[in-house]
Amino acid sequence: MRQYYVYILASRPGGAIYVGVTNDLVRRIYEHKMGLIAGFTKRYGIDRLVYFEVYESAYQAIQREKNIKHWPRAWKTRLIGERNSTWRDLYDEIR
Repeated sequence: MRQYYVYILASRPGGAIYVGVTNDLVRRIYEHKMGLIAGFTKRYGIDRLVYFEVYESAYQAIQREKNIKHWPRAWKTRLIGERNSTWRDLYDEIR
C-alpha cells in the first residue's frame, strides 16, 4: 500500500519552517538537503526534518498539509515540540 507524508522542515530550532507533502519522504528530504529544489527551502537553508505524519491517501495528506500551513507559527512550533522537543533532524532515522 502506498503511503503519503506531511512533513515539516526547519532551518534550526526555532528557525524558519516549511510544511510539505510527498509520497517518498526519504527522496524528498534528500532533495531538500542537496539543494535540488529551487525556492524557499533552498534560499533559507531549510533542510532539517523535524516532524512528519503518515497517511494512506493523498487526499488526507494534502488536506492536512493545507491545514497546517494555515496555522499560526506558535501552533506549528507546539506540534513539533510535542514529538521532537530538541528539534533534532529525523532524516537519519527514516533512511
